[in-house]
Amino acid sequence: MTPEFAYFLKVNVAFVLLYAFYRLFFYRDTFFKLRRTTLLAFFGVALLYPLMNIQDWIREQEPMVEVIQMYSAILPETTITPDNVPETDWHGLLLSGVSYLYWGGVLALLLRFLVQLSSILLLARKSKVMQIYDTRVHVLDRPAGPFSFFRLIFLHPGSHSDKEIDEILTHEGTHVSQWHSIDVIICELICIVCWVNPFVWLLKREVRHNLEYLADDTVLESGYDSRSYQYHLLGLSHTNKSATSLSNSFNMLHLKNRISMMNKKRSHGIGRAKYLIFIPIVGGLLIFSNIDAVARITDELVESSFAEALMPEAIQLPIQLFPAVNKEEPAEMHRGYVLSKEELAAIKRAEEQVFTVVEKMPEYPGGQKALLKYLASSVKYPESAMRNGIEGRVSCSFIVRKNGSITDAEVIRGVDPALNAEALRIINAMPEWSPGEQRGKAVNVKYTVPVSFRLANKHKASVSGTPVKGIDTSGRIFTVVERMPEFPGGQYSLLRYLSQKIKYPVIAQENGIQGRVSCSFVIGADGALSDVKVIRGVDPSLDAEAVRVIKSMPKWKPGVQNNMAVAVKYTVPVTFRLQ
Repeated sequence: MTPEFAYFLKVNVAFVLLYAFYRLFFYRDTFFKLRRTTLLAFFGVALLYPLMNIQDWIREQEPMVEVIQMYSAILPETTITPDNVPETDWHGLLLSGVSYLYWGGVLALLLRFLVQLSSILLLARKSKVMQIYDTRVHVLDRPAGPFSFFRLIFLHPGSHSDKEIDEILTHEGTHVSQWHSIDVIICELICIVCWVNPFVWLLKREVRHNLEYLADDTVLESGYDSRSYQYHLLGLSHTNKSATSLSNSFNMLHLKNRISMMNKKRSHGIGRAKYLIFIPIVGGLLIFSNIDAVARITDELVESSFAEALMPEAIQLPIQLFPAVNKEEPAEMHRGYVLSKEELAAIKRAEEQVFTVVEKMPEYPGGQKALLKYLASSVKYPESAMRNGIEGRVSCSFIVRKNGSITDAEVIRGVDPALNAEALRIINAMPEWSPGEQRGKAVNVKYTVPVSFRLANKHKASVSGTPVKGIDTSGRIFTVVERMPEFPGGQYSLLRYLSQKIKYPVIAQENGIQGRVSCSFVIGADGALSDVKVIRGVDPSLDAEAVRVIKSMPKWKPGVQNNMAVAVKYTVPVTFRLQ
């Protein structure tokens, strides 16, 4: 999904929610001025909230994602490149057709808007101007309904009595003095861009109605008789309509609603408090807009919220013309600066900062396949574990230093002391890696590698083994279990399956779209896959292709917890990269 389409989608979702909110709380009150402000605020919030970023705030909340990060890293990243002969992508062609239809609608409505605008300006230029009751009026040369546009008032005096003209000028003068045409123009422009959303047109109608309520209210507050004014409106409803929909028309909008609102009892002042509900609505939209950031915290390239401040190049060294030196704790030189021991220690801590995820992750020499080959060839199954039929997966974490060396290896999820010790031995014996990078600089990165120990049937103990005794039917879905689910044939078979089955969408190739799609799914107690969804997407075509292939997978070997087959949530990253 492109950023532009995501923005467009969020804006239109906001209009749907805000219109429902308006109809629920504000539709029948008589706080016309407050309603006008709120309606304009609706447009501002809908257009601006997708641009507001609260990801930094989210990242300061110390999310509990260690286990999820570990298992999202268990499967090697699968890179998909397009074939030489692309197939016809009907999905892409359909999207292109919809795009052309949308932009055709925008162009047609924009031309209509410009024609209406030019017709009003042309009418103002050609019409005769005269003063009526100290009001500058453009006189229409034939009978038509009175209307106004910004500072322009249009009227055919011969069609009205003096009293009616007075009421009309008060009404239209309210539109002029309160700049109601600004509201109208804003609505028109938003309807042009979001013309596919019917709720935008409904909001536009509510704005127009409320502007008429404001003008009618001003007429009645000026002392004119309510009944006489309403009869006047009924008479005007049979005249010709105004020049365009851009104008504020005296008789254009639903007359029944206007008369009903004039006769309605004024809302109690305390009712204004309900407009405060708008504040949590805005907060909810912000969360909706940034909900993908919450998902990315467990999968995206995320560093701690204070990492930038701890990077050595970001440290602001104090400038002292005559630094004081404590004889007992003398200062030291570092990169040309005289620093105290405390300042030097802070810099050294920053240089030793360990990241969990960086822009370029560390890599074993030869890549992921070479790492798997190394683990398989280097592991020596402990005799004690073999005698007792012990097997399972040992997850180890370690730090890949800036120079590529491996340090601080530890078991974060073990099986048996003997297996744990063997996993640590081969981890510590690994050659130097290509270090991770952040902003072009080599940095220390914490990494997780699972080491699986599997016994052949002849080595399994007859008594001490751990057979699956049944299937868990409680409906629980686990994230971590004693024995994780496995694709038929293992990880290599999974990689081969993905590489063979995935077809690079033509539309993505044509538009140069690439990136990593992370999908989650549930492997049931029977091994069947369900609830496949994208937790971090790139583009609709790439997302759909990744989901399609995962749904077509055969049954997996289910996960096991307490000797029971259980449902387990799993994550697979698939990278689409153009050559």
